[in-house]
Amino acid sequence: MNRPLAPRVTRRTAGVLADGAFKVLLGVAAATAAVPLGRLLGVPLWLMAAAGAALLVCGAVEIACARHRPARLQTRLMIGYDIGWVLTALAGYLLARRGGGAGGELWMGYQTAAPLVFAAVLFTAAPAPEASAARAPGTAG
Repeated sequence: MNRPLAPRVTRRTAGVLADGAFKVLLGVAAATAAVPLGRLLGVPLWLMAAAGAALLVCGAVEIACARHRPARLQTRLMIGYDIGWVLTALAGYLLARRGGGAGGELWMGYQTAAPLVFAAVLFTAAPAPEASAARAPGTAG
């Protein structure tokens, strides 16, 4: 009996799925609590809603592409995103600490732009070689 084998869930794939799920949850939180979070961070409602939507899109794309994109690309995107997240949060904090009003906008601006770039790069990337081979017609399973 020739049955196609399901792609194995590796630790890395599980990590990608968890990262995507976290982004979805963060997006839901940003969207549903946009008013109080916006007030707390000094951010307009539209920016909170846009950040929530961007995080939802990114998380969904990350989950959808978890088994079909090169693991190395996914890892690099996650590391780059997280480094930018930390640096932007630090810059926003420093701005707010010095009395500037743009700290929250800087951080939420990153949360709007970076997930969309992440999702676009991941979505348009070539499939992983093993994913291509698994979908190729006539391959033994």
